Amino acid sequence: MSLVEAQGVSVRIGDTPILSNVSLTIGRGEIVTIVGPNGSGKSTLLKTLLGAIAPSAGQIRRASRLRVGYVPQKLHIDPTLPLPVSRFLSLPVPVPKATALSALERTGVAGLIHRQVADLSGGQMQRVLLARALLNDPQLLVLDEATQGLDQAGSAAFYRLIEELRSELGCAVLMVSHELHVVMAASDRVICLNGHVCCEGAPEHVASAPEYRALFGTGTHGALALYRHEHDHSHDHGRKAAE
Repeated sequence: MSLVEAQGVSVRIGDTPILSNVSLTIGRGEIVTIVGPNGSGKSTLLKTLLGAIAPSAGQIRRASRLRVGYVPQKLHIDPTLPLPVSRFLSLPVPVPKATALSALERTGVAGLIHRQVADLSGGQMQRVLLARALLNDPQLLVLDEATQGLDQAGSAAFYRLIEELRSELGCAVLMVSHELHVVMAASDRVICLNGHVCCEGAPEHVASAPEYRALFGTGTHGALALYRHEHDHSHDHGRKAAE
Protein backbone atom coordinates (compact mmCIF):
# COMPACT_ATOMS: atom_id res chain seq x y z
CA MET A 1 0.00 0.00 0.00
CA SER A 2 1.12 3.57 -0.71
CA LEU A 3 1.97 5.82 2.22
CA VAL A 4 -0.24 8.61 0.84
CA GLU A 5 -2.72 8.55 -2.02
CA ALA A 6 -4.82 11.38 -3.46
CA GLN A 7 -7.70 10.65 -5.82
CA GLY A 8 -9.42 13.44 -7.75
CA VAL A 9 -8.62 16.05 -5.10
CA SER A 10 -9.86 19.60 -5.58
CA VAL A 11 -9.43 22.47 -3.14
CA ARG A 12 -11.21 25.80 -3.04
CA ILE A 13 -10.48 28.64 -0.66
CA GLY A 14 -13.60 30.75 -0.56
CA ASP A 15 -14.69 31.08 -4.17
CA THR A 16 -11.15 30.63 -5.50
CA PRO A 17 -10.19 27.24 -6.97
CA ILE A 18 -6.65 26.32 -5.93
CA LEU A 19 -6.38 22.66 -6.98
CA SER A 20 -8.42 20.75 -9.54
CA ASN A 21 -8.72 16.97 -9.85
CA VAL A 22 -5.26 16.10 -8.51
CA SER A 23 -4.36 12.42 -8.22
CA LEU A 24 -1.03 11.08 -7.00
CA THR A 25 0.62 8.47 -4.82
CA ILE A 26 3.67 8.49 -2.57
CA GLY A 27 5.20 5.02 -2.34
CA ARG A 28 7.48 3.62 0.32
CA GLY A 29 11.12 4.58 -0.07
CA GLU A 30 10.76 6.89 -3.08
CA ILE A 31 11.71 10.55 -3.44
CA VAL A 32 8.92 12.56 -5.04
CA THR A 33 9.28 16.25 -5.84
CA ILE A 34 6.41 18.61 -6.61
CA VAL A 35 7.50 21.56 -8.74
CA GLY A 36 5.50 24.44 -10.09
CA PRO A 37 5.49 28.22 -10.49
CA ASN A 38 4.52 30.57 -7.68
CA GLY A 39 0.80 30.31 -7.01
CA SER A 40 0.52 26.84 -8.51
CA GLY A 41 -0.89 25.32 -5.31
CA LYS A 42 2.21 23.40 -4.15
CA SER A 43 1.96 24.29 -0.46
CA THR A 44 -1.83 23.86 -0.52
CA LEU A 45 -1.40 20.37 -1.95
CA LEU A 46 1.16 19.54 0.72
CA LYS A 47 -1.14 20.70 3.51
CA THR A 48 -4.02 18.77 1.99
CA LEU A 49 -2.00 15.57 1.75
CA LEU A 50 -1.01 15.93 5.41
CA GLY A 51 -4.56 16.63 6.57
CA ALA A 52 -4.19 20.31 7.47
CA ILE A 53 -6.62 21.34 4.71
CA ALA A 54 -9.78 19.41 3.86
CA PRO A 55 -10.33 18.85 0.13
CA SER A 56 -13.43 20.28 -1.49
CA ALA A 57 -13.72 17.11 -3.57
CA GLY A 58 -11.87 13.83 -3.86
CA GLN A 59 -10.21 11.62 -1.27
CA ILE A 60 -6.92 11.43 0.62
CA ARG A 61 -5.78 8.09 2.03
CA ARG A 62 -2.85 7.79 4.41
CA ALA A 63 -1.24 4.65 5.77
CA SER A 64 -2.37 3.74 9.28
CA ARG A 65 -0.32 5.46 11.99
CA LEU A 66 1.86 7.12 9.39
CA ARG A 67 4.90 8.77 10.99
CA VAL A 68 5.72 12.05 9.27
CA GLY A 69 8.79 14.25 9.71
CA TYR A 70 8.27 17.83 8.49
CA VAL A 71 10.84 20.44 7.50
CA PRO A 72 9.32 23.92 6.94
CA GLN A 73 10.61 26.64 4.63
CA LYS A 74 11.94 28.53 7.61
CA LEU A 75 11.15 29.01 11.26
CA HIS A 76 10.94 32.44 12.84
CA ILE A 77 12.47 32.44 16.31
CA ASP A 78 12.96 35.51 18.48
CA PRO A 79 16.72 36.19 18.22
CA THR A 80 16.76 37.51 21.81
CA LEU A 81 15.43 34.20 23.15
CA PRO A 82 18.17 32.06 24.73
CA LEU A 83 17.53 28.72 23.05
CA PRO A 84 20.32 26.19 22.50
CA VAL A 85 19.89 23.56 19.80
CA SER A 86 19.59 20.80 22.41
CA ARG A 87 16.60 22.57 24.00
CA PHE A 88 15.06 23.38 20.60
CA LEU A 89 15.02 19.68 19.67
CA SER A 90 13.14 18.94 22.92
CA LEU A 91 10.23 21.23 22.09
CA PRO A 92 7.41 20.49 22.62
CA VAL A 93 8.24 16.91 23.67
CA PRO A 94 11.48 16.27 25.59
CA VAL A 95 13.90 13.87 23.90
CA PRO A 96 16.96 12.20 25.43
CA LYS A 97 20.23 13.96 24.67
CA ALA A 98 21.57 10.81 22.99
CA THR A 99 18.58 10.79 20.61
CA ALA A 100 19.05 14.47 19.76
CA LEU A 101 22.77 13.97 19.21
CA SER A 102 22.15 10.97 16.94
CA ALA A 103 19.73 13.00 14.78
CA LEU A 104 22.23 15.85 14.53
CA GLU A 105 24.98 13.40 13.58
CA ARG A 106 22.81 12.08 10.76
CA THR A 107 22.48 15.58 9.34
CA GLY A 108 26.15 16.43 9.83
CA VAL A 109 25.81 19.08 12.55
CA ALA A 110 26.42 17.24 15.85
CA GLY A 111 28.88 19.97 16.82
CA LEU A 112 26.04 22.48 17.03
CA ILE A 113 24.16 20.82 19.89
CA HIS A 114 25.15 23.50 22.42
CA ARG A 115 24.99 26.46 20.00
CA GLN A 116 22.27 29.10 20.27
CA VAL A 117 19.66 28.73 17.55
CA ALA A 118 19.82 32.48 16.89
CA ASP A 119 23.52 32.16 15.98
CA LEU A 120 23.05 29.50 13.27
CA SER A 121 23.52 30.23 9.60
CA GLY A 122 20.72 29.45 7.16
CA GLY A 123 22.32 26.18 6.11
CA GLN A 124 22.99 25.12 9.69
CA MET A 125 19.42 25.90 10.71
CA GLN A 126 18.00 23.81 7.88
CA ARG A 127 20.10 20.83 8.98
CA VAL A 128 18.93 21.30 12.57
CA LEU A 129 15.32 21.44 11.36
CA LEU A 130 15.97 18.27 9.35
CA ALA A 131 17.42 16.59 12.46
CA ARG A 132 14.27 17.57 14.36
CA ALA A 133 12.16 15.95 11.64
CA LEU A 134 14.09 12.69 12.09
CA LEU A 135 13.41 12.36 15.82
CA ASN A 136 10.28 10.23 15.38
CA ASP A 137 11.90 7.88 12.84
CA PRO A 138 9.57 9.04 10.04
CA GLN A 139 8.18 6.80 7.33
CA LEU A 140 7.58 9.94 5.26
CA LEU A 141 9.89 12.96 5.31
CA VAL A 142 8.22 16.12 4.01
CA LEU A 143 10.13 19.22 2.97
CA ASP A 144 8.35 22.43 2.00
CA GLU A 145 10.88 24.45 -0.03
CA ALA A 146 13.41 23.64 2.68
CA THR A 147 16.41 25.13 0.84
CA GLN A 148 14.90 28.56 0.36
CA GLY A 149 17.60 31.14 0.99
CA LEU A 150 20.51 28.75 0.41
CA ASP A 151 22.87 29.21 -2.52
CA GLN A 152 23.08 26.60 -5.28
CA ALA A 153 26.01 24.75 -3.69
CA GLY A 154 24.23 24.66 -0.33
CA SER A 155 21.04 23.41 -1.95
CA ALA A 156 22.86 20.67 -3.86
CA ALA A 157 24.60 19.50 -0.67
CA PHE A 158 21.27 19.48 1.19
CA TYR A 159 19.58 17.38 -1.49
CA ARG A 160 22.47 14.92 -1.51
CA LEU A 161 21.98 14.56 2.23
CA ILE A 162 18.29 13.83 1.65
CA GLU A 163 19.24 11.04 -0.80
CA GLU A 164 21.62 9.56 1.77
CA LEU A 165 18.99 9.68 4.53
CA ARG A 166 16.46 7.97 2.29
CA SER A 167 18.94 5.17 1.66
CA GLU A 168 19.88 4.91 5.33
CA LEU A 169 16.40 5.13 6.87
CA GLY A 170 14.29 3.65 4.09
CA CYS A 171 11.78 6.49 4.37
CA ALA A 172 9.87 8.09 1.53
CA VAL A 173 10.57 11.75 0.80
CA LEU A 174 8.08 14.32 -0.48
CA MET A 175 9.66 17.62 -1.45
CA VAL A 176 7.93 20.77 -2.61
CA SER A 177 10.09 23.25 -4.47
CA HIS A 178 10.18 26.05 -7.00
CA GLU A 179 13.91 25.40 -7.52
CA LEU A 180 14.74 23.51 -10.66
CA HIS A 181 18.52 23.61 -10.87
CA VAL A 182 19.26 20.59 -8.68
CA VAL A 183 16.10 19.33 -7.03
CA MET A 184 14.89 17.32 -10.00
CA ALA A 185 18.09 15.29 -10.21
CA ALA A 186 17.66 14.25 -6.58
CA SER A 187 14.21 12.79 -7.31
CA ASP A 188 12.89 9.43 -8.40
CA ARG A 189 9.71 11.04 -9.65
CA VAL A 190 8.68 14.63 -10.37
CA ILE A 191 5.14 16.02 -10.39
CA CYS A 192 4.70 19.30 -12.23
CA LEU A 193 1.79 21.24 -10.75
CA ASN A 194 -0.06 24.33 -11.93
CA GLY A 195 -3.41 24.03 -10.17
CA HIS A 196 -3.61 20.57 -11.70
CA VAL A 197 -1.04 17.89 -12.53
CA CYS A 198 0.50 19.08 -15.81
CA CYS A 199 2.84 16.09 -16.14
CA GLU A 200 4.69 13.61 -13.98
CA GLY A 201 7.32 10.91 -14.23
CA ALA A 202 11.08 10.49 -14.11
CA PRO A 203 13.04 13.78 -14.01
CA GLU A 204 14.27 13.45 -17.60
CA HIS A 205 10.75 12.75 -18.83
CA VAL A 206 9.28 15.78 -17.05
CA ALA A 207 12.13 18.10 -18.08
CA SER A 208 11.44 17.34 -21.75
CA ALA A 209 7.63 17.40 -21.50
CA PRO A 210 5.91 20.22 -23.47
CA GLU A 211 3.77 21.12 -20.44
CA TYR A 212 6.86 21.55 -18.28
CA ARG A 213 8.73 23.58 -20.90
CA ALA A 214 5.71 25.84 -21.36
CA LEU A 215 6.00 26.76 -17.67
CA PHE A 216 9.77 26.80 -17.15
CA GLY A 217 11.52 26.92 -20.51
CA THR A 218 14.33 24.57 -21.52
CA GLY A 219 17.20 25.55 -19.23
CA THR A 220 17.00 22.72 -16.72
CA HIS A 221 18.85 20.04 -18.71
CA GLY A 222 22.19 21.79 -18.25
CA ALA A 223 21.58 22.14 -14.53
CA LEU A 224 20.73 18.46 -14.26
CA ALA A 225 23.98 17.61 -16.02
CA LEU A 226 25.92 19.96 -13.72
CA TYR A 227 24.37 18.41 -10.61
CA ARG A 228 25.11 14.90 -11.80
CA HIS A 229 28.67 15.78 -12.73
CA GLU A 230 29.34 17.24 -9.28
CA HIS A 231 27.45 14.42 -7.58
CA ASP A 232 29.31 11.67 -9.45
CA HIS A 233 32.62 13.45 -8.99
CA SER A 234 32.11 13.64 -5.23
CA HIS A 235 31.37 9.91 -5.12
CA ASP A 236 34.42 9.12 -7.26
CA HIS A 237 36.57 11.28 -5.01
CA GLY A 238 35.20 9.46 -1.96
CA ARG A 239 35.93 6.09 -3.50
CA LYS A 240 39.50 7.10 -4.37
CA ALA A 241 40.07 8.42 -0.88
CA ALA A 242 38.76 5.16 0.55
CA GLU A 243 41.12 3.22 -1.66
